[in-house]
Amino acid sequence: MFESIDNVQARLRECGYVCGKNIATVVFLAERLEKPVLVEGPAGVGKTELAKAVAAATGRDLIRLQCYEGLDEAKALYEWEYSKQLLYTQILKEKFSEAMAGTRTLREAADRIGSEDNIFFSERFIVPRPLLRAITAQRPTLLLVDEVDKSDPEFEAFLLEVLSDYQVSVPEVGTFTAAHRPLVFLTSNDAREMTDALKRRCLHLFIDFPTEEEERRILDVKIPGVGQRLADELVGVMQRLRKLDLKKTPSISETLDWARALLALHASELDEALVRETLNVILKYEGDIRKAQSELGRLIVRKAEEKRPEPAAAAGAPAAPAPAKKGTLH
Repeated sequence: MFESIDNVQARLRECGYVCGKNIATVVFLAERLEKPVLVEGPAGVGKTELAKAVAAATGRDLIRLQCYEGLDEAKALYEWEYSKQLLYTQILKEKFSEAMAGTRTLREAADRIGSEDNIFFSERFIVPRPLLRAITAQRPTLLLVDEVDKSDPEFEAFLLEVLSDYQVSVPEVGTFTAAHRPLVFLTSNDAREMTDALKRRCLHLFIDFPTEEEERRILDVKIPGVGQRLADELVGVMQRLRKLDLKKTPSISETLDWARALLALHASELDEALVRETLNVILKYEGDIRKAQSELGRLIVRKAEEKRPEPAAAAGAPAAPAPAKKGTLH
């Protein structure tokens, strides 16, 4: 258990996740209040990584449910292992014959077999999916429901029911109640608006693109081999890129990918040619690359001008008089 908000920041940093007070406060309250957290924000800003870091920092087992359109209860909760049921049926064929001995009609045989169907619809034939695994886990877990906005509203309603009581019912078996209430993180890239019912159930956290200072700190922690000069130039370019009207704005994940690519190319600073050759690492659409090229070119020129020393005084021009020292008589 986290001791304080500062303790949250320190332990997450040990796990490679740099965060501010706002994120640490929500994580601290989520654990203390045992409430789910709905984490929203652009893709690539660290929503999923936050859940992974919290699981690592608290020693919880991470159970991940990746959402997608058409996801249903069977894929999220449990399925029956039909192949195993069929195998058992073949192995126990003789026992079935004995059980049906003396029956005179199909109805009597069906009733006789029906009285034993709880054998095949029991826990031994259940394949637990992420939700059931989180509920039945014997150790504390963190349930990550990733990209919940991609699921259908019907699944969201079902999920809300599970998170309300942290229990699920399997008609043939019974009700499973969580021995250890899981810590739940739901992430959303805002593909669709979440319902008010889900938002009321959760603590809300919005993670935006990092500031220049935050991005440098993240780069230092994640990729310590990047030199100070290259890191400053790289972060500066990324910050300016995010101000352009792009189809897909590059996030911190692209910053890290670009830094790794530049290290692989043994770069120590940025120049126009290097930036143009590696734009496809951070921009994913050809239109965005074309739009950024001219701006990046001007950016590199400006950086070169900033580094250029002041022009020396023209030859033969009289030198400017030195400033008088304090107390000197003229």
